[in-house]
Amino acid sequence: MHYFKGSDILRKVSNNIRYLRRINDLTQEELGMAIGVTRHTILALESRKYEPSIALALAIAEYFKVPVEEIFYFDRGDD
Repeated sequence: MHYFKGSDILRKVSNNIRYLRRINDLTQEELGMAIGVTRHTILALESRKYEPSIALALAIAEYFKVPVEEIFYFDRGDD
């Protein structure tokens, strides 16, 4: 079994949120407005300065119509 350090998890979550936003051609501000947070919150998520709550992760997943597990997905190879 492989265990991840907190910094590994936060890096992956940040990368996954950025990936989903970019493939959907959204700015940080557009994503923030769509899910009810500020651009600063999206910036903080993507720069690993803020860990998303479960509610925020669910909102992001719902917006992109992906399972919430996609936010926490580890095998994309996007290090």
